[in-house]
Amino acid sequence: MARAFHAAGARVVITGRRAEPLEAVSQGAMQVVTGDVTDEASVAAMFAAAGPVDIVIANAGASESAPFAKTGLDAWERMLSVNLTGVFLSFREGLRQMEGWGRLIAIASTAGLKGYSYVAPYTAAKHGVVGLTRAVAQEVARKGITANALCPGFLETEMTERSVANIMEKTGKSAEEAKAALAATNPQRRLVLPAEVTAAALWLCGPGSDAVNGQAISISGGET
Repeated sequence: MARAFHAAGARVVITGRRAEPLEAVSQGAMQVVTGDVTDEASVAAMFAAAGPVDIVIANAGASESAPFAKTGLDAWERMLSVNLTGVFLSFREGLRQMEGWGRLIAIASTAGLKGYSYVAPYTAAKHGVVGLTRAVAQEVARKGITANALCPGFLETEMTERSVANIMEKTGKSAEEAKAALAATNPQRRLVLPAEVTAAALWLCGPGSDAVNGQAISISGGET
């Protein structure tokens, strides 16, 4: 996503907790700012370093799985901290620095639109992201700013690779079987590509998207 926005002519600032993977993405073409989206002071420092922004994409995320009855409070708090509080802090600081036109985009999940077994805290957090986005959209509607959430299904990313490993460990399935089980949630019987989420984000920032506000856009091959 960062590379696509850079290719489209945007000045891109990328952030995360570790500098090395950020530098690998940037390759000197983007500003790199390390920080932790779960920490208020860190997020404020990140945006201070970035300067005025027009587009904020809250893309940090993490997932864990366990039966609800065996889910600890620590797991609950971790999932809300990264997946929901991180969006709140990123949106708030970004909005404070927007001067007129702006785009707030949260990378949520189909878990923000429906329930999934064994990931109750993650699902609750993503539902929260959708609700937060819809609320913010109402506040910014007359300011030239929009707020939307992109809700992909299982993506071809590292997070899904960890889900595959977890399924293998707990069920004895092969990697191919575990991946197929996740892909089966998509009516197209495949994992969603990161490029498809990127395309939607670019569209939300391009001409003709001004009336798209407060939406949770499913990118899931028709999953319901």
